[in-house]
Amino acid sequence: MPKRLNNPYRGSGIETGAPRPLADVRAVAELLALCPRHGETPLVSVPALAAAAGVAEVWVKDERSRMGLGSFKALGAAYVIAREAARAVQDEDWAHALTGRTYVTASAGNHGLSVAAAARIFGGQAVIYLAETVPDGFAARLGDTGAEVVRRGADYEASMEAALETAASRGWTLLSDSSWEGYSDPALQVMEGYLQLAAEAVAGLDTPPSHILLQAGVGGLAGAVAAHARQVWGDAPRIVVVEPDAAPALMESVRAGRAVTTQGPVSSMGRLDCKTPSLIALAGLSRDADCFVTLTEAEAAAGTARLAEYGLATTPSGGAGLAALLAGLDLGQGARVLAILSEGPEDG
Repeated sequence: MPKRLNNPYRGSGIETGAPRPLADVRAVAELLALCPRHGETPLVSVPALAAAAGVAEVWVKDERSRMGLGSFKALGAAYVIAREAARAVQDEDWAHALTGRTYVTASAGNHGLSVAAAARIFGGQAVIYLAETVPDGFAARLGDTGAEVVRRGADYEASMEAALETAASRGWTLLSDSSWEGYSDPALQVMEGYLQLAAEAVAGLDTPPSHILLQAGVGGLAGAVAAHARQVWGDAPRIVVVEPDAAPALMESVRAGRAVTTQGPVSSMGRLDCKTPSLIALAGLSRDADCFVTLTEAEAAAGTARLAEYGLATTPSGGAGLAALLAGLDLGQGARVLAILSEGPEDG
C-alpha cells in the first residue's frame, strides 16, 4: 500500500521564493491553435477499473494522443514557443517566425519532444540533453523531429546542468519545465500550457470529482492541474500527489518545510525520477494538495500491467496515479476519481 504524508501546509503553502502556478486558462487555447496538430484529448469513464479499485467512479484524462507526440508535455513547450512566435512573426510568415533561435533543454523524453516539435513548426532549432538512463527510443524520436540530441550525465540533474551551461555559453534559450532559484518565468509559462488539459477535464465533468490523482516528477503537471482545480472547484476535491519512492522530492520537501534534494536509486518511472522539485510546483502543491503518496517499483509495474488490461496501455510514469489507486490507496467506496494517463507506452 502506498505510503502517505498528509500536507500540513494545505491552504497556505510553503514560501519558496518562486511564484505559484497560474490557474487562468483563457490565453492558452488561442496560442496552442497555432500548432497544426493541437486538439482535445479524451476524458473516459472506466467502470471496470473503478470496480477493481473499490471506488464508485474513475475518470481518466487520456493524454496519449496529445498533438501526435504521445504525452501531455506537448502542451507546455508548444505554448511557450507559440507565444514567442506570435511576438516575432512578420507578414504572417509563421514557418520562419523563429528562424535563428535555438532552444536548449534537458529532458527525460517528453518535454524534449515538445520543445523540438514546436521549434520546428516556427522555424527554430532545438538541442536536447539526455541523461544516460533515458531510453534509446526517446533519443531516436527526438532525432526524428530534427533536434540535436546530446547525451550527458548519469541522471536528469546532470543533463540539466549541462544544458544550462550550454545555454549560457552559446546564447541559446533555455526552456526547462522545472524551476529553481533565479529561473522561474519560462517554467511558469510551460506549466501554464498544461492548464489546457485541466480545462478540458473540467469541461467534461458534470460534477466535481471527490479525488484527483496527480503523478509528479518535478511537479509541473501536478502543480498546474491542482491550481486550476482549486480555482474552479475550490476545496471540494481531495488532491493526491503520487511520486516514486525512489524520488519523493515533493513529499520530503513538504515534510521538511523547504525544498530538498532527495537520494535514491534509478526508478522505472523515468519521467517522474526527479530528485529535486520545481520551486514553482512546490509552492503551489504545498498550498493545494491534500496529501502526498509514494509508489514502489513493484506497485508501479503491477499497476501498469493491469491498466493495459483496461485498454489504458502506458508506462510506469504515465499510469502512476492510477497504479497507486490499484495498489490499495484507500479513498473510500464512494470516491469519484479523476486521474491523468499522461503518456503512451514506449513501444508505440
